[in-house]
Amino acid sequence: MALEDAKTQVDQAFTRSDPRGLTFENAFGGATSFLRRRYTKDLSGVDLAITGVPFDQAVTHRTGTRFGPRAIREASALQPFDIPFGWGFDPLGEFTIVDYGDMAFDYAKVADFPAALRAHIAGILAAGPGTVTLGGDHYITLPILQAYAAVHGPLSVIQFDAHSDLWVDDDMDRIDHGTMMYKAVKLGLVDPARSVQIGIRTECDDYLGMTHIDARAVHEKGSAWVAAQAREIVGDHKTYLTFDIDALDPAFAPGTGTPVWGGLASWQAAAMLRDLAGINLVGGDIVEVSPPYDTTGATAIAGAHVAHELICLYCWTRRKS
Repeated sequence: MALEDAKTQVDQAFTRSDPRGLTFENAFGGATSFLRRRYTKDLSGVDLAITGVPFDQAVTHRTGTRFGPRAIREASALQPFDIPFGWGFDPLGEFTIVDYGDMAFDYAKVADFPAALRAHIAGILAAGPGTVTLGGDHYITLPILQAYAAVHGPLSVIQFDAHSDLWVDDDMDRIDHGTMMYKAVKLGLVDPARSVQIGIRTECDDYLGMTHIDARAVHEKGSAWVAAQAREIVGDHKTYLTFDIDALDPAFAPGTGTPVWGGLASWQAAAMLRDLAGINLVGGDIVEVSPPYDTTGATAIAGAHVAHELICLYCWTRRKS
């Protein structure tokens, strides 16, 4: 959409007739849809749906990630003016990407949340598109993986994180962001032999067969080496990528519930995500952005960039197929 055309538009999050294309509106005004995509529940012909899950009742320390989806959307307002740097193609122009809005749920009925989230994601997948989900705490990845595995079978997972989330917990009814990957493996949702965790810097007694590349290895061996290892591990297997913002060092992303020093720099994360181009990504999420603990907004900005890179990874595979 040309700049001149934008002058006649009123809030393209609601009014744009063509769902594809860059957006030329004031970044400081209008509705905060992700990348100023159209808000819609109509998934006809849609390639990818962005959805928010403002849930933070599974955290072990600081709450606040319920405000993550809103903050990430707001931070994304600067990004839809240009094609993403370094990719060489325009996913917003080539693919139909919409903002499906936030999942609705009763915050006072926490026990009902997992089934509600599974149904939310399953409904989107049944209509055809994949999903990029804006969290919310990291527990949300478990019900999302359940919905994906019901369609695709056991998945490869690439997990950027400070924590393995493999704490032992065989009570499948417990809702805890520190045990979600343990349960995902035990439930057969994830193929651990074809999965990898990147940026880990907290202790784990048993990785259940998952490869882990700790933060020090990233620093010492380099982003390109790590991405090459990850690509080799997942191969062409259907892959889900989950990015916990605490994979980044608190210097780059202070707004999170369980910050750990020694983490990834934002430039390292950007390089690795770019170098993962070609994996068979079927969906992804960015979680644990907690705006109340970052008055600068830097954490949400990082989260918005991660989500944009997930879009690029998802679309890259489809444009090459």
